[in-house]
Amino acid sequence: MPSSIYDQDLDKNAANYVPLTPISFLVRAARVFPNGLAVVHGDRRITYSQLLERCRRLASALAAHGIGRGDTVCVLAPNIPAMLEAHYGIPMTGGVLCAINTRLDAPIIAFILEHSESRVFLVDRELAPAAKAALDLLTGEKPLVIGIDDVLTTAGEVIGDIEYEAFLASGDPEHPVRYPDDEWDAISLGYTSGTTGDPKGVVTHHRGAYLAALGNALAFNLTPRSVYLWTLPMFHCDGWTFTWAVTAQGGTHVCLRRVDPALIFPAIAEQGVTHMCAAPVVLTMLIHAPASIRRDFGGRIVNIATGGAAPPSSVIERIEQLGFTVHHVYGLTEVYGPLTVCIWQPGHETLKLAERARFLSRQGVPLPTAEDATILDVNLNPMRADGETIGELMLRGNTVMKGYLKNPRATQAAFAGGWFHSGDLGVRHPDSYLEIKDRSKDIIISGGENISSLEVEEVLYRHPDIMEAAVVAHPDEKWGEVPHAFVTPKPGAEERLTEDDVIEYCRTSMARFKAPRFVSFVQLPKTSTGKIQKYELRRRLAEGLQK
Repeated sequence: MPSSIYDQDLDKNAANYVPLTPISFLVRAARVFPNGLAVVHGDRRITYSQLLERCRRLASALAAHGIGRGDTVCVLAPNIPAMLEAHYGIPMTGGVLCAINTRLDAPIIAFILEHSESRVFLVDRELAPAAKAALDLLTGEKPLVIGIDDVLTTAGEVIGDIEYEAFLASGDPEHPVRYPDDEWDAISLGYTSGTTGDPKGVVTHHRGAYLAALGNALAFNLTPRSVYLWTLPMFHCDGWTFTWAVTAQGGTHVCLRRVDPALIFPAIAEQGVTHMCAAPVVLTMLIHAPASIRRDFGGRIVNIATGGAAPPSSVIERIEQLGFTVHHVYGLTEVYGPLTVCIWQPGHETLKLAERARFLSRQGVPLPTAEDATILDVNLNPMRADGETIGELMLRGNTVMKGYLKNPRATQAAFAGGWFHSGDLGVRHPDSYLEIKDRSKDIIISGGENISSLEVEEVLYRHPDIMEAAVVAHPDEKWGEVPHAFVTPKPGAEERLTEDDVIEYCRTSMARFKAPRFVSFVQLPKTSTGKIQKYELRRRLAEGLQK
């Protein structure tokens, strides 16, 4: 194709093109708000100029140990300053941040360390036992281990080759801030829950992180006066990119080691919190918190974004009475966290509670920085926007992952036809709002964490007294959903196999939060071809709960 007049002598150069990266948000915040409060952690206060200096030191120290473009640095830590600093210091080297789920067991942590080819491993002292056990399972070269001695805990032990603050002290506070040469370079690696086997590594890039963060900042109305409480894990989709979004607006990050209403209410009241994100289970925790620990917000409304199953009207009503406004978002690890939001339209504030709850159950519309989210059939044709015709929710745009690490087959399947296939089934309403009706995969969402029913079943089938097993979601007031195992004992084992035995076996064979909370002993219903009918198990469960 011949070039146009607009291509002649009009090339990219240092003056008119800079790769997009969320690293730039911190550089700007330190320039615009040098004395602005960036981080609150217990009695610690860190300004934006200090935060930039600490991140530069981290980048310098990592570079001195050979970390550069494409090198993985894993972090196992709760929502503390070191985890936030990792979101800037590691990408400044050209390295890739891999924030590990703090609830995982040692074998999965070991798998992640090996699969990601991690060169450095930052470990909070409280999580040292799982980290040490994972390191012992590694067969190849072990990463440099940096122990984090956080000021708000004495649990566990500081492990590794050097302590985090000493590591930072070895770095140069004036270390150059490096932007990627290509905004398509990887910035982060996040692992999904395994379905039929090992978890998949989701690779995201600087451009997507930059745009997703700005999209969330716009949708959530962040400003320099915003005070954001870290109730959502930073390891989860990089904290839904709010690790970068809050900084982009010069707001304040209030760190929280543990999600506990006894800590959340005082933090909101004393720090002037305006925004937070959380799984639905946190809403339930706040609602059922004892009156003795609740605090008055002085008429200030706290915005809380939640994902997963939409909160029922009773939850919305009770959480609003506490001083919160709920925002419903939808997304996946593969799209940097939220990609859609159920935006309130003018006049919706006058709707009755039941009507507002019904509207809020929708997954909504794409964020301003997402290209598209729609409902398509198997041939990628648009479904009717009638609120009834079901198809698959598919996504596309700059805030979709690069792909799955070392897994080209899964990557190609996910992007078939030029769309990211979410695996969720839903409808599109006449006003273009999207609503999920069911999940095509048997994933159980418990407390914001994805639990693969197939993974639990694999463990159950290894039990010496179990012949067959199937796992479905059991509604739970606190967690949203928990695993319910339907089990057929082996002949002769009917009398000795108990519900407690099965649950304890699973707890010793996998992460405890993935283990079944309920076990039913049945002959599993099957199709004529021998396939277990999970929909029949769900029907039986629903009928049983209604009695």
